[in-house]
Amino acid sequence: MNFEGLDPSSLAEYASPLHPALEPVLDPHLPATLLQNVELDPDGVALDGMPVPESVHIMEGVYSELHTAVSEVGVPVSVAHFDLHEEMLWVGNHGGHATSFFGPTLERYSSFQVHSSDDVRHIQSLENGVLFLTKTNLKYMSRGGLIIFDYLMDESEDMHSLLLTDPSTLLVGGLQNHVIEIDLNTVQETQKYTVEVPGVTIMRQSNRFFFCGHTSGKVSVRDLRTFAVEHELDAYSGSLSDFDVHGNLLAACGFSSRRAGLACDRFLKVYDLRVMRAITPLQVHVDPAFLRFVPTYTSRLAIVSQTGQGQFCEPTGLANPADIFHVTTVGQLLMTFDVSGTKQALAFGDSEGCVHLWADSPEATFNAFSRETDFALPCIVDSLPHLDWGQDLVPLSLIPVPLTSETLLSDWPAANSVPAPRAPPVDPEILRTMKKVGFIGYAPNPRTKLRNQIPYRLKEMDNEFDSFSQVPESPIGREEEPHLYMVAKKYRKVTIKYSKLGLEDFDFKHYNKTLFAGLEPHIPNAYCNCMIQVLYFLEPVRCLVQNHLCQKEFCLGCELGFLFHMLDLSRGDPCQGSNFLRAFRTIPEASALGLILADSDEATGKVNLGRLIQSWNRFILTQLHQETQEQEGPQAYRGAGGSSFASAGESVIGQLFSCEMENCSMCRCGKETVRVSSTLLFTLSYPDSTGKASDYEFVQILKRSICLEQSTQAWCENCEKYQPTVQTRNIRCLPDVLVINCEVNSSKEADFWKVQAEFAFQKALMKRGGLEVPKGKDLVLSSAEPGQPYPSMEELKNVWIPHAIRMRLTKNKELDVCNWSESDEPSVSDDPDSVHVYDLMATVVHILDSRTGGSLVGHIKVGETYHQRKEGVTHQQWYLFNDFLIEPVDKWEAVQFDMSWKVPAVLYYARRNLNAKYNLAIKNPIEASVLLAEASLARKQRKCHATFIPLMLSEMPQAGDLVGLDAEFVTLNEEEAELRSDGTKSTIKPSQMSVARITCVRGQGPNEGVPFIDDYISTQEQVVDYLTQYSGIKPGDLDAKISSKHLTTLKSTYLKLRFLIDVGVKFVGHGLQKDFRVINLMVPKDQVIDTVYLFHIPRKRMISLRFLAWYFLDLKIQAETHDSIEDARTALQLYRKYLALSQGGAEPDDVRKVLKGLYEKGRKMDWKVPEPDGPGSPKRELLSPPLPAQGHASAPHPH
Repeated sequence: MNFEGLDPSSLAEYASPLHPALEPVLDPHLPATLLQNVELDPDGVALDGMPVPESVHIMEGVYSELHTAVSEVGVPVSVAHFDLHEEMLWVGNHGGHATSFFGPTLERYSSFQVHSSDDVRHIQSLENGVLFLTKTNLKYMSRGGLIIFDYLMDESEDMHSLLLTDPSTLLVGGLQNHVIEIDLNTVQETQKYTVEVPGVTIMRQSNRFFFCGHTSGKVSVRDLRTFAVEHELDAYSGSLSDFDVHGNLLAACGFSSRRAGLACDRFLKVYDLRVMRAITPLQVHVDPAFLRFVPTYTSRLAIVSQTGQGQFCEPTGLANPADIFHVTTVGQLLMTFDVSGTKQALAFGDSEGCVHLWADSPEATFNAFSRETDFALPCIVDSLPHLDWGQDLVPLSLIPVPLTSETLLSDWPAANSVPAPRAPPVDPEILRTMKKVGFIGYAPNPRTKLRNQIPYRLKEMDNEFDSFSQVPESPIGREEEPHLYMVAKKYRKVTIKYSKLGLEDFDFKHYNKTLFAGLEPHIPNAYCNCMIQVLYFLEPVRCLVQNHLCQKEFCLGCELGFLFHMLDLSRGDPCQGSNFLRAFRTIPEASALGLILADSDEATGKVNLGRLIQSWNRFILTQLHQETQEQEGPQAYRGAGGSSFASAGESVIGQLFSCEMENCSMCRCGKETVRVSSTLLFTLSYPDSTGKASDYEFVQILKRSICLEQSTQAWCENCEKYQPTVQTRNIRCLPDVLVINCEVNSSKEADFWKVQAEFAFQKALMKRGGLEVPKGKDLVLSSAEPGQPYPSMEELKNVWIPHAIRMRLTKNKELDVCNWSESDEPSVSDDPDSVHVYDLMATVVHILDSRTGGSLVGHIKVGETYHQRKEGVTHQQWYLFNDFLIEPVDKWEAVQFDMSWKVPAVLYYARRNLNAKYNLAIKNPIEASVLLAEASLARKQRKCHATFIPLMLSEMPQAGDLVGLDAEFVTLNEEEAELRSDGTKSTIKPSQMSVARITCVRGQGPNEGVPFIDDYISTQEQVVDYLTQYSGIKPGDLDAKISSKHLTTLKSTYLKLRFLIDVGVKFVGHGLQKDFRVINLMVPKDQVIDTVYLFHIPRKRMISLRFLAWYFLDLKIQAETHDSIEDARTALQLYRKYLALSQGGAEPDDVRKVLKGLYEKGRKMDWKVPEPDGPGSPKRELLSPPLPAQGHASAPHPH
């Protein structure tokens, strides 16, 4: 190491505990014996980890050594990798052996041989296992060491690096002049890309480019899709050592050519990827061999030399000698370096087989949302459950007993025992009134139990807040249930009553007389409907997600944008968030947080919905923030640790909700530590209620929760032990939208709200001078503003939270919160950055209901722009959103919380005049390119002929163009129904369908009738019924591994249909209402031409497409199975026939006569089409010119 020009004395001012190994390294008179190879005794080294000396302690926010572990003694470590899915560190060595360590304590988890002799050169973790790359071999193994696949390459290959471009595609590069693309599903080489400069040893990826680092010292910048070279960076004249990419910066280290050979270059080359040019090189004080970006709040670089010195620096600043650190290695050299996904941990591997873990806190995590790791099961022989012999209902089978043919000691003789079935006792009232006929007894129903149900409870499940559970429940369907008299009818859980026609004859207008759209509740996890409405009515969020579009298959931002577009188009009809909730179910973080419910949980009400919606609120804000901010790396999900996140200002969500906080920890010794973080929402913290209840204003509790102060045990660097520490939190700026989780999860918090509301009510009475106001009447006093009535006494009950608050940050960054009037504006002298007035915009409440398990509803103040778009008027109004029930409510009702049945969960306060600060223009992000040709997901699709011809640029559809459409579906969940006492069937929950195939055919032009979309939709969810008879879809058609169809994602096809709708084309099809409903599209009625209604007489049956085609076109379709191309083409021909009948000079009476003849013929033939050798169509003479012959086959629904 060369430290010329560096004064060692200047380092004395820095505390020695931070750099314990720095001084010996800088001493030029180091004895050579200290640098000799250290021999380890294999028997003397604990394999699960060597403890760090007690003098080394972790200081929060500063990286220090935490643990050291040995993978294999004396064998140099070749690669280290932090697992992306679990809390694990993987280490590979030069002997071909791999070892994994669990958690920050580096407990050994698994250890196995990957290759008999070759060194492990690269490790990549996937969801189900880990990829290991050696010289000529790619091996995919489970985390326990079982081989999933073993892919051998040519012996001439010398592979060094791999890169995962998507979950199923891998690029592998090495010293040869090509890069191989491997499909992980089929384990086959799919493509071989030639590289102009051989020797690809490092590969990196950003959201715009793909980078190859070459042994020659060059870095080539390539296109993500085509692999074509976009730019070439000539970094070093000798060779490249390492490089990394972050945001718009690329930093590289390497070797320069000198006369004596290659020399390590102390200048890091830094490039700005926006202009593809080098910026000022960065001189560092160590010989750089490895580098990584460690972006926490800045784009920090960590540079490490092979001899163990390291340095942190900014890529666009100057390197500071104070940022040097030293890794105390066992071997002479460091061989590898990696950084965890959370940037909280660093791993170093040395030449003696040791791995050193550095972290910025003792409880460092490797991933933000790691899933639970499977460990070997402990022995359970000694932990059998205790049996309570006093309980009649305890199953004796809880104790496993071996099978034996001998008589057991517990077997009683038959003479001494009588079998006694455990049946509940019969109601004495039934026995008293029963009349016997033979051996059968008949008695009138006393109506003390639910019909056809017998309670079988081991113990009574008492609801924390429900005081009505002891009242017997009445039969379902009774108008006024005795235990629901406190819950107003509009707040009760609404359900859809299904008939033979499904939803078509359900009167949604009875529940919603506004033009705003409700959301349907029967889809799994639809508990979040009210929060979706809250986000929709927050104008900047609505505009943000509708402008957002990305390439991820399951992106909540994109799906929320599609759903908001439907809510915009709807004129009072309910929408459903099925596609959004489908994407929501695929996100592992949502599952890890317990946000995805089983159907049984929702039905039985086992979950606390109030707590659940608060977790969902935190999750969705963090998720939207990450999905909509400028991507800084590969388009992978970057989980959020708790409520903190990095780079808050990069997205609109961050600008709207984020609040920068200063966390201060003060030990009693006087040592103070300050840490800065950000949060998207605040959780209310309540005072301990000991003794007499105190009177608190809501703003006092809010300030207490924001500027939180608490005492806890924490590590003190000064005292070198855990000490009682006072932790305080202060905010540095005010958010534009203040989001509050109320955290009323027990009767203790509920009682607090109840007491405070009572105090507030008493103060309101005193304010009025003790006047009693008649119930429900408004009283205008002289002190009131003109025309502003005082709220009635009933309206003031159970009210604690204000409609408006004012928050001010003083110059000393102290927070002042006070109640504010809705009509008062802030003072002109107030600084707008430090004084915000917030108006209550939404409240989400948990309705407690023991019969239905409870529900969630929202009160939302709908702004002027929404009323202007829907109703053409400009005003603000509070509404209640209860799934598809929408009702205007008084503003006091939004803040009234009767804690016995209406519990607050989430509050949204929006800054006054918020919309003026943001650009609210919506530019449709869906472009015509979505209709052009695309690759199929299916691997075998290229072996069969295409069933459609994509649109050419000259054929792009215009407003009013005709498009024939048909879709086919598969069933994900079967229908749930019950048989009534009169023998009729009642549908409780309809079957859940998923679109499997969508076909669009040209409706005009020279290629009329030729399909331009024929997409099979890949699904990751389990299909219970392919409905092959009606859909033509067969098992395997939707599986990318074996399908021969043109397979795409639902999002890809959805974008095509959305583009067609936005352009203004008219869709022609048969039964399109159901098609659009399952696809989850809202299509304006003037863009839909449905042949099922064209050939229909009111109050008579709907006619199938097959019968119409036979009757009017003499076509016999759907003979064996359905084909959506054939059906879409037939619907177009039927529309042409209808136009010929109605516009060819025919009178309306003539059309009625034709339809009458159609119905008469149908009744005679029992609506069945004759067999192929049967009679021809009666309308053969009316045939219109035929369309081009049909293409390849596939499938529709049961028309």
